[in-house]
Amino acid sequence: MEQYGALSIDPERYPLFVFKSKAWDNAKPTCLVTGGVHGYETSGVQGALLFLQTEATKYASQINLVVAPCVSPWSYEHIQRWNNNADDPNRNFVPGSPCDECNAVLDMLANLKDAGARFTIHIDLHETTNSDEEEFRPAKAARDGAKYEPDYIPDGFYLVGDVDNPQPEWHAAIIKEVKKVTHIAPPDAKGQIIGEKPTQEGCILYPLKSLGLCGAVTGDYQYSTTTEVYPDSPKANDDICNRAQVAAITAAIDYVLAKQ
Repeated sequence: MEQYGALSIDPERYPLFVFKSKAWDNAKPTCLVTGGVHGYETSGVQGALLFLQTEATKYASQINLVVAPCVSPWSYEHIQRWNNNADDPNRNFVPGSPCDECNAVLDMLANLKDAGARFTIHIDLHETTNSDEEEFRPAKAARDGAKYEPDYIPDGFYLVGDVDNPQPEWHAAIIKEVKKVTHIAPPDAKGQIIGEKPTQEGCILYPLKSLGLCGAVTGDYQYSTTTEVYPDSPKANDDICNRAQVAAITAAIDYVLAKQ
């Protein structure tokens, strides 16, 4: 465990920590796991920690791991999607970001790459919660002076891949394993998941880099995705969501290692 930065609002209260493989080898591929980019998406943090506690060591001889379980600790503590400045970190992973959370991750990854790390996988752990619709979206509309347009929350797990690097077989392998833990979100009446038509079961594609999303943060990845679980579903609970995140991480790594 290493500290890679701190939030300027209170550096002593909000240090930023990353877990890295002890037996680091630049000849191996590197997997980045990020959680807690949106603070109120609890299983992003708890799922990353559960992976470290239960599954990480079995990959020690095969891959380098970089796990940042709580990218936005102020937001996690205050149960918020955005940070203390009402900026959404997951739209601000860009050079000169207004978010301390983003700049710290970008600097940490740049240092690792300068030292020879070769990023192959990135799994960014998220949730789509009722709070998105009940709290965040109305508050965001009010902040921006815009009209709030009601939407819906998908009931189940889904993935957000990169439209510029879709990797459909990899995503299918992740969904296959997650289905053993929790249900997959069906499309809505329009045949969409959060406004996008699925490219396959439980997967939509976004332009990750142009939107400033954490999923594109390594820049040179081969495989990158954002997970989304639904903790407010009557079919789920905290434990199921945490284990679904772990299933997504391990399936993502297992698929890539099998291709090596």
